[in-house]
Amino acid sequence: MFTTLRRLIEPGTPPSEERRSVELAGTQVSYTLKRTSRRRSIGLRIDDRGLTVTMPPRASEKWLRSVLQEKAAWVVEKLASWEAKKPAPQLWVDGQLIRFMGEPLTLRVINNLFAAPPLLQGRQLFVHTTNSADQTAIEQAVTQWYQHQAEVLFRERVAHYASIMHVAPRELRLSSARTQWGCCTASGNVRLNWQLIKMPLRLIDYVVVHELAHLVELNHSAAFWNVVANACPDFAKRRAELRRQGL
Repeated sequence: MFTTLRRLIEPGTPPSEERRSVELAGTQVSYTLKRTSRRRSIGLRIDDRGLTVTMPPRASEKWLRSVLQEKAAWVVEKLASWEAKKPAPQLWVDGQLIRFMGEPLTLRVINNLFAAPPLLQGRQLFVHTTNSADQTAIEQAVTQWYQHQAEVLFRERVAHYASIMHVAPRELRLSSARTQWGCCTASGNVRLNWQLIKMPLRLIDYVVVHELAHLVELNHSAAFWNVVANACPDFAKRRAELRRQGL
């Protein structure tokens, strides 16, 4: 059962986001608390990053405690479920598999006097490095390669669908957001998460269509989904698949 609620930050004016810890159903749970004027109620979300609680800026601590107490069993169960299905940490060593456009690539790490950009040959990605034991450097090299591939492909797909949908995005940039595959601003700026390059093309295209549709309808109304459906008739199937993939 809910017993204590402990702040992990110094007292003062409540920030818009903070880390907290609470004991729920006998389990100590760390969570992120976010305050936003866009909410009128307290919402709980659980994913691979753990528990996130979102609430209005003026919501009381009593209300927060009540919601956490009411949802304690659900929170603990869902967190355990996410932990059980969490994939093993990615190792950046020779022979490991990485994803690229929905397919596995074998990482080949080659010791060399000089580091060189990764090179894709067939289903293998060769990384030449001065220290094959430096996984951080290998990860950085592969990430830069991913981002270059993403920028080239995303620009091609955005141009393709912008023509079909009769829209004109003002700018396209890569994003490193932790919780979003993409976004589109009212001024027409499109952001696509570079990690999409790991996904199959059909899922990349869905995100592209979704964000370009916001140039027509800057919301998620029925009219918005009609715009999406016109360019991507099976969007619901692709959307569900992308959600299962996780970010």
